[in-house]
Amino acid sequence: MSGKHKRSEVMKNLSCLILFVLAFPLFADHSETCALNMDEMLDVSTLDVEVLDDWHRVDGQVPTRQKYMTINVGELWPGQQYRVPVRLIVPADRKAKGFHLTGGNNLKRIEQDTEIRGVSVELIKGGVGLVQTIVQEPKTWGQGPLGDEMKKRFIETLNTRYSIQFWGWPAGLCRSVTAAYAETDYFEHGKIALTGGSKNGASPSVSLIHDERMTAQHANVSPLWDSPLRMADKAAWEALNIEDQEYAHRKGLDEGLVTKITRHVFRGGYFGPDYNPDALKAGHSWEQLEQLAKRMADHVFISRNLNELKDRGVDLYYHPGTHDFVCFDIVWGGIHYPDIPVYFAANTGHGKKKRHPKNAKDESNQAAFLLNHFFDDVDELLESPSIQTNVEGSELFVTIQFPEGSAPESGEIWWMNDRGSDGSGAYLAELIPDENWREMEQSGNSSIWKVQIPVSATASHIDVFTNHRKTIQYNGRDYPTYISSPYTRVVLD
Repeated sequence: MSGKHKRSEVMKNLSCLILFVLAFPLFADHSETCALNMDEMLDVSTLDVEVLDDWHRVDGQVPTRQKYMTINVGELWPGQQYRVPVRLIVPADRKAKGFHLTGGNNLKRIEQDTEIRGVSVELIKGGVGLVQTIVQEPKTWGQGPLGDEMKKRFIETLNTRYSIQFWGWPAGLCRSVTAAYAETDYFEHGKIALTGGSKNGASPSVSLIHDERMTAQHANVSPLWDSPLRMADKAAWEALNIEDQEYAHRKGLDEGLVTKITRHVFRGGYFGPDYNPDALKAGHSWEQLEQLAKRMADHVFISRNLNELKDRGVDLYYHPGTHDFVCFDIVWGGIHYPDIPVYFAANTGHGKKKRHPKNAKDESNQAAFLLNHFFDDVDELLESPSIQTNVEGSELFVTIQFPEGSAPESGEIWWMNDRGSDGSGAYLAELIPDENWREMEQSGNSSIWKVQIPVSATASHIDVFTNHRKTIQYNGRDYPTYISSPYTRVVLD
């Protein structure tokens, strides 16, 4: 372990101790209150591996060697292990150097030998391994009672050790890395990239922040930043409830739809489902919820760790979705974190939605991201551009500026008038109209793109974002990639 890593872990562990002492009256259980303890995550001696299918050759489009087992992540409370299944996959003829780590697997699939497909073929051919585990509700893989008990204990104590979101899933990913690197005849240390969506976007974020062995993340529809709703800002929640009631009245929604809007289990949630109502019902105060949010923010939000991740050389790429009930705060994020690389496909998010007809149908961001991260002979993806807006009469002028040397191949803009506030019923329910789209034009320099769009005479604000393509080539195949400008809300006079 490097000196920097050791200092980082000492500071994090000291931080955990201080926070625990300060928060002691809040917790009935005396366990640690930080998301992860890396000394525990790195301890090979406590893996307690149960081999279910030892190393063996698997033929297919590209031959591999695979192993299937379960491992101990750690003790939730005295005598109660939290265990996860893990499948290890390496090239048939050599050790893997680093690997692609995923948790979006189900028990039936992970129990069977994996057939290598898609970009994984290129990774295996290039000497990169695959590690698969399960980041899902415990009931989906035979651990329902344990999952229920964890939820119960978390709500009673607000101790994050009992939380599947704060501890269980991220810890499972870290321990899968430890288990893979313990197989020294099959793995050597290298880059580790994590991909996935929803809980498999959120959980890797926590793991990535704490575990310096991890080097990249591509995630969809998962929390990114510490917006006021997530931080249990009481004024923000009160304003949101007022806006929702006004929206429901304006639309003439019946009581059932109003309830669906105001009590959606994810909307406004800190880092997953909204636990605030259950915690308040259990006797915790709103002030305690705010304290918990503040205490955990540095441990879970990518936005709070950008400088450290940049110093580590970590690669990041995110697909927040424009209408997602988990990543429900893209207006706030665009203002405060415009440099986080994002791609917005219009009218996308959790659930079935009417996607915008002009969305790219050839987007290959994740595959290109992985190839670029692991291999040196792959061109760089586009960096986040800046956006400038100016209202002149009845038109909004938009200018997009990419870093010098970037070469976007296209530019398109989407817009929406008077969209609801982050997390509101209107924000989630009302989609970008089909006609609110336009191609942009290059302005002499290929790194500058411009467009002008109409401004509604009755609108109080207009939301805009742009998308830009760059095609990445690898082994004779094209991978079209797209990046967006920061999501921008323009207030109109």
